[in-house]
Amino acid sequence: MISGDCSRIAGTDEAGRGPLCGPVVAASVVLTEEQERELLALGLTDSKKLTARRRELLFGRMNALGVLWRAQAASHSRIDLMNILQATLWAMRLSLLKLPPVFDEVIVDGTFTPPGLPFPVRGIAKADSLYPQVAAASVVAKVLRDRAMIALGSVYPQFGLGRNKGYPTEEHRAALLLHGPSPVHRHSFAWRSPL
Repeated sequence: MISGDCSRIAGTDEAGRGPLCGPVVAASVVLTEEQERELLALGLTDSKKLTARRRELLFGRMNALGVLWRAQAASHSRIDLMNILQATLWAMRLSLLKLPPVFDEVIVDGTFTPPGLPFPVRGIAKADSLYPQVAAASVVAKVLRDRAMIALGSVYPQFGLGRNKGYPTEEHRAALLLHGPSPVHRHSFAWRSPL
């Protein structure tokens, strides 16, 4: 259950570590007490527990409230070059460095933290269910990545990316076997595996 800890925290989270194609997107968020209260009242929590419609509603409200957020994508090429964990940490680091220095520490969803940051960073498992800032970051990252995948789906319609967002669904794997990879597939991932 998310609690209302109002210390000066920046939360960071990602979306898109598991898909076979497209970017991984990291977002970082700082909330005021008023923003935190309103978003929690609207049902803010880990983005995986929310419908796409609810995530879009929360994201729209965050923007209307002037929530401070920054995001960074790591492309499929960077993922292949660095590996998914390092590309995720790279994107988190850059999203945090884009924020103005209005926070005292960073909470990362997960046990790995981005290296080389000039402020204290704590990695906490399930932080997106514990800290409103991290939950908000998870919503921002998921909304932005889903929008990117819907756009890529219009370029590569044979993979159903607008529906599966690049995740390894049966439909997606079958399309890969039939058509081969698109230019945005992650070649370091096991998409060649049989159904």
